[in-house]
Amino acid sequence: MPFAACQAGPVLPATCLSLHRPTRPTGAAVLVLAGSSGAREDERAGLLAEHGAVALALRWFGGPGQQPGPYEVPLETFHEAVDLLEQEGERLGVLGSSFGAEAALLAAARDLRTVHVAALAPTPVVWSGVDEVTGRGTSHWTWGGEPVPYVPFDAACSPSTDPPSFRPLYEQSLRTAADRVPAATIAVEEIGGDVLVVGGEDDQVWPGADFARAVADRRSPTGSTPRWSPRPRPATGSSCRGSVPYAGGAS
Repeated sequence: MPFAACQAGPVLPATCLSLHRPTRPTGAAVLVLAGSSGAREDERAGLLAEHGAVALALRWFGGPGQQPGPYEVPLETFHEAVDLLEQEGERLGVLGSSFGAEAALLAAARDLRTVHVAALAPTPVVWSGVDEVTGRGTSHWTWGGEPVPYVPFDAACSPSTDPPSFRPLYEQSLRTAADRVPAATIAVEEIGGDVLVVGGEDDQVWPGADFARAVADRRSPTGSTPRWSPRPRPATGSSCRGSVPYAGGAS
């Protein structure tokens, strides 16, 4: 599996990047984003390279100089990663799962380039992140140093199952903070490339299938044909090599 060193930029630490180059390139270049772990998904990136794509696996929090958790992560992180990929291929894409799918959709919607997106277990809105040190709720993302509008969690709702299912928390939070939803909705209609969404009907982390349908529905009026792939299994992304299956509400 070919690897290459990446040159870091103002936002991207070099230790958080790994570039996988194919032996038979097809012209595709893909940014690969993990979910709530924020980890580099080298196995998934390697799979894409086996099929001809240059793949850049990115650790998007928890690395040197990065946010310690998935909160107030600069969207410029992902744009800078796509800048690197632009030197590697003419067809640009972002593959993300869960929180990584949220980042993929949001970053592509704010990118003037034609960027294709594959979103596994996506969300149609930006969600709250939590500073684990202070307990402060804030946006998952920033843009130009300012928090992106987000949907806060309903503090009165907490998981009651073991393993925990967070799906009711997300569903209740959308109802409780309904006035925050319009501003927090990701403008997927602004994405210049194609969008593929995959959602699990029995996803217990959040309502993955409903969220994926919402993304596809919002794309429809633009004239884009949504690519929608429902999955009956709860661990939506686990059917893709490079993912680990989880039970219940584990993320």
